[in-house]
Amino acid sequence: MFAACLQHPELSQFDLRSLRTGIMAGAPCPVALVKRVMTELGCAQMTVAYGQTETSPATTISEAHESPELRSETVGCVMPNTEIRLVDTDGTTVPLGEVGEIVVRGDCVMRGYDCDDAATARAIDAGGWLHTGDLAAMRDDRYLSIKGRLSDMIIRGGENVYPKEVEDVLSSHPAIAECCVLGIPDELFGETVLGWVRKRVGQELAQEDVLAFCHGRIARFKVPSSIRFVAEFPLTPNGKIDRKRIRELEIGERGLHNVALLQTA
Repeated sequence: MFAACLQHPELSQFDLRSLRTGIMAGAPCPVALVKRVMTELGCAQMTVAYGQTETSPATTISEAHESPELRSETVGCVMPNTEIRLVDTDGTTVPLGEVGEIVVRGDCVMRGYDCDDAATARAIDAGGWLHTGDLAAMRDDRYLSIKGRLSDMIIRGGENVYPKEVEDVLSSHPAIAECCVLGIPDELFGETVLGWVRKRVGQELAQEDVLAFCHGRIARFKVPSSIRFVAEFPLTPNGKIDRKRIRELEIGERGLHNVALLQTA
């Protein structure tokens, strides 16, 4: 929604002087987008929150008085009466600075899914920790940086690629309005990195420009193998970019059904 506001063709005609603050949450928030909302919409005290419906819903939040860099690059610190751990696939807590799945425990966590004990057991372990499926890294100052969804993580030739990291780089390009990075099946590497990009109105951009922009900003294996320019993205019912649908479209168009079956067998 914030990206849509910034793309409004008559944005410059609105009086935005009353805007002061707001909360950005619900989906990965690119650093470039947060900074644009602060400057172009005038929300200098913009905050970023992280949470889920199952956690009532905010788990961490930044504060309006903190530096723009801290507010745009992290989702703040944990809320009161709430515990957070970052764990690897076997449930072991990862060291500070390393990426792990966010698990949450505290007053904010739901009692369970209505009339669905099996789903509740899959989400909340015996210790009362809700497994979010979201990936993050914790800084030394205990501020949390979201890295993406566990289900969205791309494994390219044995290397982990977190789409949000690549999306943050793409979003910082002055000609890119919105982007989505995902993995598609590949016979050689298992998965390869693909980027969907929506250009800002009136901007010219070629795939070579985007790839050149990425080199030097992220590791070479994280650079998308190809870029597709689109006018719009398929959306989920709640307005988020539908990564699953994009992947289905790409697999169908590229004839990768058999490769996809091999990867999920």
